Amino acid sequence: MSLRLAFSSLLLTLLAPAAQAQSAQAGFQHQTTADGIEVGVWYPASGTPAHQPLGLYTQDVVPGAPLPEGRHPLVVISHGTGGDFAGHVDTAVALARAGFIVAALTHPGDNWRDNSHATRVEQRPAAFGATISYMLQLWPGHAAIDPERVGAFGFSAGGFTVLAAAGGRPDLTRFAGHCAQHPAFFDCALMASQPRVVSAPWPRLRDTRIKAIVVAAPALGFAFDRAGLANVRMPVQLWRADDDHILPPPFYADAVRAALPRQPEFHVVPGAGHFDFLAPCADPASMPQLCRSAPGFDRVAFHAGFDAAVVRFFSDKLAPRQPHPMAAFPRRLHEASHGHSGTHDAAAGT
Repeated sequence: MSLRLAFSSLLLTLLAPAAQAQSAQAGFQHQTTADGIEVGVWYPASGTPAHQPLGLYTQDVVPGAPLPEGRHPLVVISHGTGGDFAGHVDTAVALARAGFIVAALTHPGDNWRDNSHATRVEQRPAAFGATISYMLQLWPGHAAIDPERVGAFGFSAGGFTVLAAAGGRPDLTRFAGHCAQHPAFFDCALMASQPRVVSAPWPRLRDTRIKAIVVAAPALGFAFDRAGLANVRMPVQLWRADDDHILPPPFYADAVRAALPRQPEFHVVPGAGHFDFLAPCADPASMPQLCRSAPGFDRVAFHAGFDAAVVRFFSDKLAPRQPHPMAAFPRRLHEASHGHSGTHDAAAGT
């Protein structure tokens, strides 16, 4: 090997990790669908990221990054009551850097600008499904999405949304008994402020495009029993905050865990409050109720591990399908009966 060739080989070896790190960035778009749904979209990108404000949060994304090529899994995010698409920005960026395309919607009628339909929870799965359809069919980069690898992430009311979209059927008539015992709970106070009559059974909804779900501090967990979650058979990662005063144990995440037909990957976060599942705020003093954690709880450190666990779960459960080893057996049998070998076929270009 010549000295020049050896030097070139060494240079490529040294530069390869830097090139990979450079490509592991996130692009970002802010969209509004034809139905009027606000959607934030993050996607794999290369280039130099810029530090940008995003509502209560910040993000490091590549401005004007071109849309990705290839085929990528999709994760759709549903926020909690009174939130918006930006609430889980750090998780979205982490997923995009890991090769996912991520879409987070702002739920119409249940966001910080307009909460007039906050108790109309039956409207949430429909908006969630419409966002999946937009991403698969109308988003400008939809050709880069693998429709067979769609995951869902939901927090609080978003956790309920994801469970319902995945086939869960809550019994909302349980609200009366639950709130008679716990009138001070957040969901009961919300129902008291926006009362509604619950009579019709929950419709049979199941979005078969969803292949894996992550659920954090799910609202209305008590409304699901084993029959209600019988159809939620995809992999589930479930999270509970141990110091959740908004949706306290054991009525929410624990109830969902007990009702799921298959054991979920279950995580309990000691010292965490309900809103610690939201991204770390740029300035915790700007909205203390959402942004400030309890003394001694480090939300930034928690999210580093939380995001890594979510990325690992979706990377595992939404991995590309590998062909079955026996799939090629009929072809090989046919080739053998005609005196052809695989080596000959490859050489012939067939």
